[in-house]
Amino acid sequence: MKIQKEALAGTLESSDLMVKVSPNSGIEIIVNSEVNKQFGAQIRSVVESTLAQLNVTDGLIVIDDKGALDCAIKARVQCAVLRGAEVEELDWSKLL
Repeated sequence: MKIQKEALAGTLESSDLMVKVSPNSGIEIIVNSEVNKQFGAQIRSVVESTLAQLNVTDGLIVIDDKGALDCAIKARVQCAVLRGAEVEELDWSKLL
C-alpha cells in the first residue's frame, strides 16, 4: 500500500496524537512526543507494526504525540493511512 495523498487523523489534545501521512519514496517515520525519552521506542514500534500489518511500502508518517496509549496510536495510524491511500474497500481482518 502506498500513500497517495496527504491525510490526518487524531487531535492534539492531552492523551491523544495527531498522525500526518503524505506520499514519500520508502517509509519514513518522524516521532515528536512530550514523552519521547521514556516511550519514543515504544511509539515507533507500534507505528512500525501497524504499517507492516497494513502492508504500507511508501509514505512519510509524522506522529505528534501528547501521551497517547498504544491502542490510540494504532487506531490513528490506521485511519490516517487508509485515508491517505484512498482505500475504498477495507479488509477488516488487517485492522485487528
